[in-house]
Amino acid sequence: MSAMDGVEGVRDSRRSRRSDPNGVDRRAYGFLLLAVLLLFWEVSSRAGWIVSAYWPPVSQVFAAAIEQLAGGEILLALASTLRRAAIGYIAASVAGIVLGIVLARNLVLRYALLPLIEIVRPMPTPAVIPPLILLLGVDDALKIFVVALASFFPIFSNTFAGVATIDDTLIQTARTFRTPTVRLLVQVVFPATLPAIAAGLRTATSLCLVVAVLSEMIAGSSGIGYYLVETQYAMRPDLMYAAVLYLAATGYALNRIFLVLEARLVPWMGRS
Repeated sequence: MSAMDGVEGVRDSRRSRRSDPNGVDRRAYGFLLLAVLLLFWEVSSRAGWIVSAYWPPVSQVFAAAIEQLAGGEILLALASTLRRAAIGYIAASVAGIVLGIVLARNLVLRYALLPLIEIVRPMPTPAVIPPLILLLGVDDALKIFVVALASFFPIFSNTFAGVATIDDTLIQTARTFRTPTVRLLVQVVFPATLPAIAAGLRTATSLCLVVAVLSEMIAGSSGIGYYLVETQYAMRPDLMYAAVLYLAATGYALNRIFLVLEARLVPWMGRS
């Protein structure tokens, strides 16, 4: 059996998981449902089933989306939000992975820091924004910190749990060869924990965008969250819904990008 045959076998396996017994791609059902919902939206507004100034036809929303794209306003708002989300996400990733590994391997630091982490972790993000406004103001520092805080916990928790599931034989073997602690963490513990880290990073990918938008809605002067509030106050539901569609598309794209990167970095997880 050649290497090419092996690659083709993997591809065939992935295709079979994506298809139902009739050979239809399962993702087609999701797109079909989305099309039905959009059609219902259009008909319900045109036929007057839902009479409201805040329920414009979906065709009007798509027209507003084209208007936003042509004017460039939606791109500027999304870019501002994504910049804050990315900075907070990167900071949370570094802190969550490092602390997750170190606390799982060091009992003294675990007993010192874990209670504090467990106290802060259940706090809802909206509840911490008002006191943080007093400390950080309403500029980018607030939004980036809130994103980092919310994204930190799933990354840390998955990393911490992942280290705990490592086969102790790996650790003992490395110690038998007198592997230095830093090298042990980098070359043994970190690679063995990658699947758990990837799961935490994936959760944080969606969460960071949600929290960034939320912080902009509460204390913002730019970004997609602030834009949503502005269009609501301006009585432009078509622009508001169009912005929501752009936000949904952005979240979907980020998730797909992460899945591609995950498949390359952690191929043994077997996601298609």
